[in-house]
Amino acid sequence: MTRPSRYITVFMCALLGGLARGEDTIRLRFSGGAEHRSIAPLVVAAPESLEPGSYEIVPAAGESARAAQVFEDGGRKLAILLSKPKSEPVFVILRKTASLGAGGIAFEESGKNLRVLVDHEPFTEHVVGVGHKPFLYPLVGPAGSGYTRAYPMRQVEGEDHDHPHQRSFWFTHGDVDGIDFWSETPRAGSIREVERKLITAGPVLGRFRSRNEWIAPGGKLVCEDERTFTFFSVSTTRVIDLEVVVKAARGAVTFGDTKEGTFGLRVASSMDVSRKRGGRILNAEGQKDDAAWGKPSAWVDYTGPVAGQTLGITVFDHPESFRHPTTWHVRTYGLFAANPFGYHDFGRKERGDHTIPAGESIRFRYRVILHPGVVEASRIDEDYSAFAKPPTVAVERD
Repeated sequence: MTRPSRYITVFMCALLGGLARGEDTIRLRFSGGAEHRSIAPLVVAAPESLEPGSYEIVPAAGESARAAQVFEDGGRKLAILLSKPKSEPVFVILRKTASLGAGGIAFEESGKNLRVLVDHEPFTEHVVGVGHKPFLYPLVGPAGSGYTRAYPMRQVEGEDHDHPHQRSFWFTHGDVDGIDFWSETPRAGSIREVERKLITAGPVLGRFRSRNEWIAPGGKLVCEDERTFTFFSVSTTRVIDLEVVVKAARGAVTFGDTKEGTFGLRVASSMDVSRKRGGRILNAEGQKDDAAWGKPSAWVDYTGPVAGQTLGITVFDHPESFRHPTTWHVRTYGLFAANPFGYHDFGRKERGDHTIPAGESIRFRYRVILHPGVVEASRIDEDYSAFAKPPTVAVERD
């Protein structure tokens, strides 16, 4: 959620096949999508002629070069940072480079865990084998502060020590075929990572994919999921895209109607609205604090003080996500969860249970933005639209 960028040429030009040689110019014409002032991460299909690697985009009039990134993931992909004000098509040049600057996203293995770095500084760590589920901790923002609660991973003075199963950033559910995967009691189920693949790392983004099994206390496989984490290098914010595909691999599986779910974060305790120190919950409908609990919404923002600064976390629910717009189990004590199943607890007349038939799946897509300061609803709406409605692009050679 940064200030507008006037370098429209920087962000759009990598959709071009012939530019790998660095000698052609291409006219881009893009249409549709949402107008937005902020810089938004975008991943699009790239021409097969564009080789994987780092690229620099050289605008006209001597402006500074910017980064683009091409990689393989079920086809050739291009990563750019897009700002889309109203603009006419422009000429740009794209050329391949060994690297562009010293920044970007990188991964480091740490035992069974995976550290994520941005510009050589800590961003987060994918933690496995601790508790009952994988999670990300800490979530470090652009100012160096942690946006999520440290407990129970670390003891920090002044933090709440309730709900030890709420581990920073996680995905699970409280009733899956009658088994509780939300809490961490001896009778709860557990989620274990069984495979991880690093897809790409570079100046614009890093991506990895993990496969996980949901295991009942007696050892039975209940279901499995595949999670794709994408981390973007964006100047004054941190952006994480999470896609989760839950598969009924061994027979039909039912996600039950309970408030205890599903994609969750536990914000830093100082941000809690209940502490009355400036914390605020706001959703796309303008509902605030307790009024946002259980309501369907395309996005929710949780903002409050951390280490003498005002920081915030915004979570977007993509239109393609299961039961969009999701209902939210977001609490003034710091729990921040997207849960499309908890209808009974949320006061809805219909049931929230959903059975995934054998061999089929459901998909969830979220974007998480760690931002500084208080962001107004109108700006969040713009950034959400950029996430939900990317433009289509046509390439015209002179």
